[in-house]
Amino acid sequence: MTEPISIDVWSDIACPWCYIGKRNLEKGLAAASEAGDAPEVEVVFHSFELSPDTPVDFDGDELDFLAGHKGMSVDQVRQMLDRVTGVAAAAGLQYRFDILQHTNTVKAHELLHFAKEQGRQHEMEERLMAAYFTEGRHVGRVDDLVALAEEVGLDAAAVRDALESERYLAAVRADQAQASAYGINGVPFFVIDGKYGVSGAQPPEAFAQIARQVWDEHRGVAATEPSAG
Repeated sequence: MTEPISIDVWSDIACPWCYIGKRNLEKGLAAASEAGDAPEVEVVFHSFELSPDTPVDFDGDELDFLAGHKGMSVDQVRQMLDRVTGVAAAAGLQYRFDILQHTNTVKAHELLHFAKEQGRQHEMEERLMAAYFTEGRHVGRVDDLVALAEEVGLDAAAVRDALESERYLAAVRADQAQASAYGINGVPFFVIDGKYGVSGAQPPEAFAQIARQVWDEHRGVAATEPSAG
């Protein structure tokens, strides 16, 4: 029996390219499955904090954060946000940087580890990213995270206990340590079968090609090393 392809994704729910990369990966895997002998794939998300020093309640908008914390001019920030908004729209995502609430994401990552244990990691990842980038929801406070977790069918009391006890903080740190060991310093970053690394929000076609090539390897059809194009 052919083993499924493993795709480990390092990302931050507050990373605009990570949400685009997630959507493109989903589209690419769907396209790869349209042919006969569809690849079997297991995707797992891992924690990466882009700005771990960010306060939970940041006083300002995304322009303020990037201009003040990243040393960029306001014009540079506007151009960058316009560009990523356009790329997101092409991926079917309607980003709203005008209402986005910048925050620390460590609690969101703890929640994702809890959700993984409950078999709801993918649903929780999607809910958090949509809430942050398209709805202007706060994703850094326990009360807000509990509410979002309930929306994907997780038990509110169990979520609150997990977050307040910091029971999954060690798992977040372990993900970050693994990223460091792999030499990952930017996200999204995709590790296929623990041996192929793909950096950035690649287009769906690239992910489809990678999935087909690696699936052929699993089946002993080919031994061509995949590339992101």
